[in-house]
Amino acid sequence: MNTVLITGANRGIGLEFARQYAADGWKVVACCRQPQQAEALGRLADQYKDRFFIYQLDVREHAKVDQLSHKLRDLPIDILINNAGVYPLAQNGEFGHISYDDWMEAFRVNTFAPLKIVEALAEQIAHSQLKIVATITSKMGSIADNQRGGSYIYRSSKAAVNMVVKSLAVDLQPRGIIAVLLHPGWVQTDMGGRGALISAQQSVTGMRSILGKVTHSDTGKFIAYDGQSVPW
Repeated sequence: MNTVLITGANRGIGLEFARQYAADGWKVVACCRQPQQAEALGRLADQYKDRFFIYQLDVREHAKVDQLSHKLRDLPIDILINNAGVYPLAQNGEFGHISYDDWMEAFRVNTFAPLKIVEALAEQIAHSQLKIVATITSKMGSIADNQRGGSYIYRSSKAAVNMVVKSLAVDLQPRGIIAVLLHPGWVQTDMGGRGALISAQQSVTGMRSILGKVTHSDTGKFIAYDGQSVPW
């Protein structure tokens, strides 16, 4: 049985990843900040009792990440999905109105945390069958695609994590680990809003299809949910 670990699994894309992988017979390790409030996750845990596990994790707290790694020290992790992310208030990320506190918070969650989690769980990933690290990023982190400007905080935190994962792809290649970046599309979630173009189900189905096909030749790539390459 393959195992997937998902951060930010209590809602939106993360919850849909958990739902789909559980339905397909995977062991799911679902991480979120407040499990006691994650009712949908709780229902999945009740449904898949022997292979669905919820762990409390605030990805900003590096000591807690290390503690989770210790708890899971004997568990091979086939796919790690770095999904937890934040999008600060839009008005706090515009020219002349930047909240530098929000900016630092965005980097803690969107950029620092994905690297820390891979550092902490690299052994478990390396000892699995599939050995995949998938980090959910955004086309808004693409420098080539930026035609509208603004969104300094979110754009820069995602551009930075793109570089983090590109380096991970190089550094982890000797251990057989594949590291990819996934753009989920504009998704109908709390972050994406009701006016977004696609559902979480559509987005996750597409990204899971990609993860089911990636090989070592794909490590370091920036791929959209529909399989298209995203320009850096």
